[in-house]
Amino acid sequence: MSALSPDRLNQVLKRFELLEAQMAAGPEPDAYVKMASEYAEIEQVALKVRELTGAREELSGLESMLADKATDAEMRELAEAERKELEARIEDLEGEIQVLLLPKDAADERNAILEIRAGTGGSEAALFAGDLFRMYERYAAERGWKVEVVSASEGEAGGYKEIIASVSGKGVFSRLKFESGVHRVQRVPATEAGGRIHTSAATVAVLPEAEDVDIDIRQEDIRIDTMRASGAGGQHVNTTDSAVRITHIPSGIVVVQAEKSQHQNRARAMQILRARLFDLERGRASAERSETRRLQVGSGDRSERIRTYNFPQGRVTDHRINLTLYKLDRVMEGDLDEIIDALIADHQTALLAATQ
Repeated sequence: MSALSPDRLNQVLKRFELLEAQMAAGPEPDAYVKMASEYAEIEQVALKVRELTGAREELSGLESMLADKATDAEMRELAEAERKELEARIEDLEGEIQVLLLPKDAADERNAILEIRAGTGGSEAALFAGDLFRMYERYAAERGWKVEVVSASEGEAGGYKEIIASVSGKGVFSRLKFESGVHRVQRVPATEAGGRIHTSAATVAVLPEAEDVDIDIRQEDIRIDTMRASGAGGQHVNTTDSAVRITHIPSGIVVVQAEKSQHQNRARAMQILRARLFDLERGRASAERSETRRLQVGSGDRSERIRTYNFPQGRVTDHRINLTLYKLDRVMEGDLDEIIDALIADHQTALLAATQ
């Protein structure tokens, strides 16, 4: 596993120690903030490198003891057992460091825009979209994240035809980014008298929240229309003259916001438009780097079926990594870490294989 360059490890350690010394010297506040940010970024890997260095030195000492003919049998036996443990620990540390040194997705620490839309299946699909939203809400609550609904169009029998929310907190996008795609449900709807299992679907899109510096939206590229929020498709929205529709002419992306405050609608619509354009730009850049595209867990295509929730069997299956768990009730309550951790591990394994 040791594809780790000693020079690279020394470089990380020296930089970490330099930052420690500079921060202890009491620099100007602006410089301190910049140093603290870099320090936090490399702290975990630097501490692992220190641990690895110590373990290697300890192993070297044991090997010297074993090579010494004067070492008695009892000491030799103890040293042999300790050597095996140290070798396993060194291998684990090298693996952990390799993962920590993998190229980072610059968007990982960002907040996210979560969009869920009912797909095939009519009212049952809208109910499932509502179930998915509650699942993510519970997961977010467990992690101390904040979920704020940006817009929602309710289904006729409950749930949502579409719901858009902003999710903010530590590492939101890094944990949710592999959720994009088609989620399929198999269950007996409450309205089904014959007890037949129906299959329906909802589409999830998770977009990293864009900042003003990421996307420059020119005024001449957008058309803003103010309209009444009643009428076709608006039965579940308060009737108001404040609905805002923003059309981004070059991309054809349309965002509609229909809450009571026109000013808030415009700000929200621009937030969603910026996130969608940023996601489009990231997708283009990723497609140009074919290697990166191959390394994604799934293609990230919104039309790709990524997961099935089978209620009669109490199972959830993620088709990208062939993972099946028989704890559907807990997953729907927001217990998503086992699935998300497996997706991240699979992604890291693919990245590691590509860097060998």
